[in-house]
Amino acid sequence: MDIASSQLILFLVILPMLSFLYASVGHGGASGYLALMALFNFPNETMKQTALLLNLFVAGVSFYHYFKAGHFRKDLFIPFALASIPAAFLGGMTQLDPLIYKKILGVLLVFAIARMLWKKSESKAPLHSVKFIQAFVLGGIVGFFSGLIGIGGGIILTPIILLLHWGNMKEAAAVSALFIWVNSASGLAGQFTMGVELYPFATLMVLIAVLGGLAGSYLGSKKWNNRVLEYALSIVLITASVKLLIF
Repeated sequence: MDIASSQLILFLVILPMLSFLYASVGHGGASGYLALMALFNFPNETMKQTALLLNLFVAGVSFYHYFKAGHFRKDLFIPFALASIPAAFLGGMTQLDPLIYKKILGVLLVFAIARMLWKKSESKAPLHSVKFIQAFVLGGIVGFFSGLIGIGGGIILTPIILLLHWGNMKEAAAVSALFIWVNSASGLAGQFTMGVELYPFATLMVLIAVLGGLAGSYLGSKKWNNRVLEYALSIVLITASVKLLIF
C-alpha cells in the first residue's frame, strides 16, 4: 500500500520525537517505530527490517552516550548477548503470517506500555551477582523474539535486569542499548538472507531518527528525569496496540 505524501511528511515529523523519547531511556525505539508504521499503514513486508535499521542507528548513539557517561557493565552484557545474537538471527529468518505478526506485535507493545508506566523506583537493596546460565537462557529467548518481531529487546531486557537486581537503572539502560544494537544487527542480517527489502525512504528515516536519538540519549545519560517522557510515549504505544489487537 502506497502512503500519501502528506502522511509521509507527518510520519517524518513524529519519527524524531519517538527516537528522542526512546533514546533518552537507553532504547533504540523499534517498538515505537513499528507502532507508528502500523498507524500509518506501512506495508507489512517492510516494517520489521525498517524498524531494525532505525534501531541499529538510534541504539548506537544511545549506547555511545551511556558508555561515555560510565554506566556500561561488560559483565552484565556478555551473558545475555552470547545467546541473543544467534537467536535473533534465527528469529529474523522466521516468517510469520501478517495477522499473527500484528497480534504478537500488539501483545509486545502492551509489555512496552507496562515498562513505560512502571513506577517502581530503584530498589535500595544491594545488587546481586549476575547468574551466567540464567542470563544466557533469558538472552536467547529475548533475542529470538527480537529478531522475529523486529525489535531490539530492550523493552524486555531492562525490566528483567531491574527485577533481578543485577544492575541499577542507568546500568540497565547502557547494557540494553548495546543489547539492542547487536540484536538489531543480527535480526536484520537474518531477514536479508530471506531477500527482504527496506522501505524506499529508509535512508531519510534513519537520518531524521538519529537526530532525535542524539539529543535524547545525551540528555538521558546526564541523569535527566524521564518519567514525563515515558508517559507521553505510552500514549503512542497504547493507540497502536489497540489498533493491532482489535482491528
